[in-house]
Amino acid sequence: MALNTVALELVPPNVDRGATYAVDEAHKVLQLSKDAGIEGRIRHVMIPGMIEEDGDRPIEMKPKLDVLEYWSIIKPELPAMNGLCTQVTSFLDQPALEQRLGELLNAGFDGIAFVGVPRTMADGDGAGVAPTDALSIYQDVVPNRGAILIPTRDGEHGRFNFKCDQGATYGMTQLLYSDTIVGFLTDFAKTTDHRPEILLSFGFVPKMETNVGLVNWLIQDPGNAAVAAEQAFVKELAAADPAVKRKLMLDLYKRVLDGVADLGFPLSIHFEATYGVSRPAFDTFAEMLDYWSPDR
Repeated sequence: MALNTVALELVPPNVDRGATYAVDEAHKVLQLSKDAGIEGRIRHVMIPGMIEEDGDRPIEMKPKLDVLEYWSIIKPELPAMNGLCTQVTSFLDQPALEQRLGELLNAGFDGIAFVGVPRTMADGDGAGVAPTDALSIYQDVVPNRGAILIPTRDGEHGRFNFKCDQGATYGMTQLLYSDTIVGFLTDFAKTTDHRPEILLSFGFVPKMETNVGLVNWLIQDPGNAAVAAEQAFVKELAAADPAVKRKLMLDLYKRVLDGVADLGFPLSIHFEATYGVSRPAFDTFAEMLDYWSPDR
């Protein structure tokens, strides 16, 4: 069954902020949704499993609440929403990972995307289960098994096809700041019978990005011209006035949806406010959903 959803990413807060901060953030999501006219439209919260990454991360990585702990705090505040998450598999052996997946499913997570080691490590590092193996091993445990899809990455066609062969039922894209995904899925549809659901990910870029550069860091791929063009667009978004920013994001959204809507892939939308939820972000998301939404 396809998720057929609009999901909002909420990153677990730093431990030192406590449960009150998490509850306040959930209430803010509800209020902003109401103010933007999309009350009840967000059906899932996507919570990433955070791991320590490169030392050059623009915002210091402090200890964060575990996905399950965070979800247990905010779920009572968001009764109409279920969960999606990413689960790092590479540091858990098979029994430990199976237990973890059972706990996530019992807590109300409808989809789990398996992810591997951070980019400071090589594929295959880590003594646990490789994400591609997890897709196969847990087919009878996790109904909706996700894989990350980065359409600008070299060799991604073969990589994503293998993940689908292994049992991925959906692909969650990296943040999209170009319409590269259109060409990718067009070619993918021509060369394979796989039709996984695609969660198209769009991220709001506030003015703060100009000085901090977190989005730029998240999508980096040194030497990749396609990503360099996306980074330039992120820079343009960060510097733009709110109305211009909304138009630029809406134009991108239209190009992507117009290009992929008829290719045969079930589609969901995944929104991210990288620096935290805000009124400008929700106003932008509302305009995008007004153009196309999986629930309409």
